[in-house]
Amino acid sequence: MALFDLPLPELRTYRASTPEPPGFDDFWSGTIAAARQAASPPKVAEVRTPLRGITSYDVTFSGYAGQPVKGWLSRPAGATGPLPVVVEFIGYGGGRGLPIEWLLWPSAGYAHLVMDTRGQGGNWRGGDTPDPDEHGAGPSSPGFLTRGVLAPETHYYRRLITDAVRAVDTAAELPDVDASRLVVTGKSQGGALSLAAAGLNPEKVSAVVSGVPFLCDIRRAVTITDSDPFQEVVRFLRANPNLAPQVLATLDHIDVVHFAKRITAPAIVSVALMDAVCPPSGVFAAYNAIPDAAGKQIEVFEWDGHEGGRGFFDTTALEFVAGRLA
Repeated sequence: MALFDLPLPELRTYRASTPEPPGFDDFWSGTIAAARQAASPPKVAEVRTPLRGITSYDVTFSGYAGQPVKGWLSRPAGATGPLPVVVEFIGYGGGRGLPIEWLLWPSAGYAHLVMDTRGQGGNWRGGDTPDPDEHGAGPSSPGFLTRGVLAPETHYYRRLITDAVRAVDTAAELPDVDASRLVVTGKSQGGALSLAAAGLNPEKVSAVVSGVPFLCDIRRAVTITDSDPFQEVVRFLRANPNLAPQVLATLDHIDVVHFAKRITAPAIVSVALMDAVCPPSGVFAAYNAIPDAAGKQIEVFEWDGHEGGRGFFDTTALEFVAGRLA
């Protein structure tokens, strides 16, 4: 993929033009309060793996509307004392898979909770958390971005973002973790969820790592890229052009730019200038919305597509978090 978005100097100052929807705070605070009210204590059970340096646990916690969400908790074997904890969210189409697939953060000395993604896990990694059908009523394009898109109340990402906030709540309550040193991380969809969770749960998040985040500056993204998942919206509106105002108004409620404005923790973000999946202007729109006072940095990968820095970004992210939590 060649360079297709704004030149880098313009990206560095780019701001999204979509205003925050009316009642945004009330919508999200009400949703999260209801999920917390419906929550049950998490269930944590050790699982056997071939690994000798990592101990892993099967976790079930309460997400949106109290519905059960799965996860894996891993920590360095034999670690004593409360550990800083990293909550990780997964890219589009993937589920939690197996504990052996999540070694980066526990190998670096952290407790690590990876949240399964409701209704996903049928693409490149398996999952174990259903998304009850009654919440996604109405027409949709194949995929998740238009599921329940005719109203913010029924949209798929209302549920998934609430799950992410509840994952942070759960991580802070787990035994033998230091809740004062809690990190959220993820790439693509996971990067979007890390920014959303940090913006909606700022009092619990100590640092943010967001790789090539999805769901940024959505109204622009659907007009400048031919790649999925944003093309799901285009296909839906091609079939239902009269629904465009309604659909875009719903998507405004999950645009990560609006969550980013509420982040108070130090944040590191990666952007790839040849990324047609998560266009760089959207990533910069979210990054530029994070208050400077939070302490932030962006890693630009000029020659990358959606791989977004690969191990180079992982290394920098580990160093960033270690420095912020020291």
